[in-house]
Amino acid sequence: MTLDDIAKSLNGKILCCEEKLSSITVEKAFASDLMSDVLAFCKPGALLITGLTNVQIVRTVQMLDIPAVLFVRGKVPLDETVNLARDSGIPLVLLGTAMFGTCGELYAKGVLSSFDGGNPNE
Repeated sequence: MTLDDIAKSLNGKILCCEEKLSSITVEKAFASDLMSDVLAFCKPGALLITGLTNVQIVRTVQMLDIPAVLFVRGKVPLDETVNLARDSGIPLVLLGTAMFGTCGELYAKGVLSSFDGGNPNE
C-alpha cells in the first residue's frame, strides 16, 4: 500500500512533499509519542505515527530512515517542523483520528507493526 493510498483512505491532510506519496510503499508502521521508544524499537522504512509536533520528530526520522510521519489527534506540527520536513523531503500527513484507531485502520489494510518485541535492556 502506498502512502498516497493511506492518506486518502484516512482522510489525511498532506502538509508537505505530496509529490512523494505515491512512491512510498508502506508495509510496516510504528506508533509512539516517546522518541526514546522510536529510537529503540522502530525499524528503518517504517511509517511513524505520532502526536508529537516538534522539530525533533523530523530529526528522529532522518536518523532512522523513516520515510514519512502521520500526525494523529489533529495535532498540527510547528512551522519549523514542516519546513525542515519539506527541506528534507519527508512527507507529513495530518489526521484527525486517535492513534489507536489509526493503527487499527492500518492493520486492517495489511500494514504490520515494525515492533518485534525486543527488549532494549537485554
